[in-house]
Amino acid sequence: MIRNLRRHAIVLRCAVLSCTAFRSVGPKPLATDAQATCVASRAGTGQLRRTPARGFSRRAGGERARRYVTSLALLALALALVGCSGAAQPGPNQQVSGTTPPAPTSGAQPTNPPGTSGAQPTNPPGTSEVPAPTPSVVAPVNPDYLEFGVVAHLYYTDRARVMQLVQNAGFDWVRQQIYWRDIEDPQNGIWAWDEIDQIVAAANAYNRKLLVNVVRSPTFYSATNGLPDDPDSFANFMAVLAERYKGRIQAYEIWNEPNLAHETGGTIRPEDVGRYVEMLKRAYERIKAIDPQALVLAAASSSTGVTNESIALSDEDFYRAMYTYNGGEVRNYFDIQAVHPGGSANPPDTLWPDNPSSAQGWTDHPTFYFRHVENVRRWMEEYGMGDKEIWITEYGWATANNTPGYEFGNQVSFEQQAEYITGAIRRAYELYPWVGNMFLWNMNFAVTKAENGLDTMHEQASFGILNPDWSPRPSYLAVQALIAELKQKQGR
Repeated sequence: MIRNLRRHAIVLRCAVLSCTAFRSVGPKPLATDAQATCVASRAGTGQLRRTPARGFSRRAGGERARRYVTSLALLALALALVGCSGAAQPGPNQQVSGTTPPAPTSGAQPTNPPGTSGAQPTNPPGTSEVPAPTPSVVAPVNPDYLEFGVVAHLYYTDRARVMQLVQNAGFDWVRQQIYWRDIEDPQNGIWAWDEIDQIVAAANAYNRKLLVNVVRSPTFYSATNGLPDDPDSFANFMAVLAERYKGRIQAYEIWNEPNLAHETGGTIRPEDVGRYVEMLKRAYERIKAIDPQALVLAAASSSTGVTNESIALSDEDFYRAMYTYNGGEVRNYFDIQAVHPGGSANPPDTLWPDNPSSAQGWTDHPTFYFRHVENVRRWMEEYGMGDKEIWITEYGWATANNTPGYEFGNQVSFEQQAEYITGAIRRAYELYPWVGNMFLWNMNFAVTKAENGLDTMHEQASFGILNPDWSPRPSYLAVQALIAELKQKQGR
């Protein structure tokens, strides 16, 4: 989550795609806002090497993997042609309430990248829900090249429409945060699966891979809804989740920014790092026993230099403590390190102190910069974690907003946002071979704010690449074009 921490700145169907996905829809019931704002970065010198045509040269079987992906794609095309049918029905137009950001370039519409199909899956007429899909062909995770993801809010909204836009932009992955406390009621033995069932079905129906970020303990397990008192209670929940969605959720990120006091339970001390590692260990073991192919991510720390037990533990202190806890045993209990680098109003090629930004404020510490990911990578290598990939599971740039602590966004135009995001992607692609995936923060939070009558000038909305009326910001169109370009270079 991008924090000002003074609070420290805290393919396939046969219909041709139309602009249906961008017509407004009616409001949906208000959901718990289970999302947090974050920004990610990349950097550093790595031990891995990216080759021009193939991406990461990590496995001798890379060529076999590529042939396998090609075979699966041809199978998907054949199945799609057999099952071809009519397009989904658009929702009714809606008048957007509240203050909205400046409109994007008139008439701009996200389109399919050149040379790709505009096909989309079929929904029942007049509905926005995605039916339970038949088994779909989802391309396996390929560690030989950089993949692209986006953070979305898929609760109580038109999931099919969001996923169509995700697919159109070329994103490989979607990241969805879920609240444990909203699913399990341990006192009454009640499980609420309806929404997460629909979210998983939507991602699968559009052949996108899904990263689920689990946070917020039920009160029965933690009076403050922070880290559970007993790590086994969390591991038990993750086992149930892995069993229910085996093969349909491809990755799990264990908690969110556990170096922040409000994520941990109200306070954060160095000894809490050990509590987190114990929870991660147990969750990893339970998930892998059920779904060995699922990836387990160690949580990203919030990028901050502040250490104050009522606010945060600096990310450097947290990572170092995690990597040294109990002799560094954590190396055996995660596949990938998640990172949330900063951004503020700083261009992605700048970094304090050697190449500081000329923005006004939020420039005098490395945690304000996207390139802070380079520092995280250095710490990983220092403690023998250099064989692990980094996934940037939140990165982005705020624009004009009215949220205290995020005033840096008022310096960033929509056009600059597009420039900075694409600059960060290019930097990772060209210079960070140890980064395997990037999840842009965020797709549609401005839309869900508008749908629920909330303030569309909130900082979460300002990070989005869609406007409140579903129309694309320049950043959506720029990212769409860049992903298409880079995938062509990757041979996919």
